[in-house]
Amino acid sequence: MTDAPPRGATPDDVDAICLGLPEVQLGTSWGDNPTYKVRGKGFVMHRPPGRTAIDPETGEPYDDLLVIQVPGEAEKRALVEDDRLPFFTIDHFKGYHAVLVQQSRLGEIDRDELAEILTDAWLTKAPKSLAKALLAHG
Repeated sequence: MTDAPPRGATPDDVDAICLGLPEVQLGTSWGDNPTYKVRGKGFVMHRPPGRTAIDPETGEPYDDLLVIQVPGEAEKRALVEDDRLPFFTIDHFKGYHAVLVQQSRLGEIDRDELAEILTDAWLTKAPKSLAKALLAHG
């Protein structure tokens, strides 16, 4: 018996993974942008098209971006600088611990990898007691 190859992640996986984490609710932030929150603090946000995030190939604003919190600058650089990953940043996020990814490119990473990245994002906003409980059971 061989292991099946990893399945590419999908936008539905974002929803399932985020809502599967403790005390997460889908709410809104920055107006009416859908945002996954733990105890009111957002860790993944759907970003609307805007002039600060332009697709260099088409010249049009990206229309399917997710903003994902990361623990720090080192983790941000690791995701953005890894050529095999679809994560990137823009000048608007300089000094902000988050990466961007097009939902249409989530299939370039496997679901387990996405789950790890989203869990790390959750850990950046979760209260310490809640984070400790998750890590103790993980």
